[in-house]
Amino acid sequence: MDQRLLADVKEHQNGNYVLTRDAEDNQLGKFDKPLPCCGCGIGWFSFLLGFVFPLMWYYATILYFWKYYHQDPRERAGLAANAIAAMIFTVVALIVVAAILL
Repeated sequence: MDQRLLADVKEHQNGNYVLTRDAEDNQLGKFDKPLPCCGCGIGWFSFLLGFVFPLMWYYATILYFWKYYHQDPRERAGLAANAIAAMIFTVVALIVVAAILL
């Protein structure tokens, strides 16, 4: 085992607690704030709103391909879900249009 980890465990048993944030890396507290759009993030909010207004799926897909999730990695799953929903919607719309025209 790592000596530092053993020292941390020993300090914890003595009642001395270790800080959860690293003083050298301030990135750890960066994502403590809640996500926008009622806490679910732009990606999932756009996904849910897309069932009423499908253009939201395309908007979020553009954000996904522009790598918006680099600002907040918690957004990646929701934006990816929008890309999949936009692809499925496009395929279904093309099939419906082809069925009507043929």
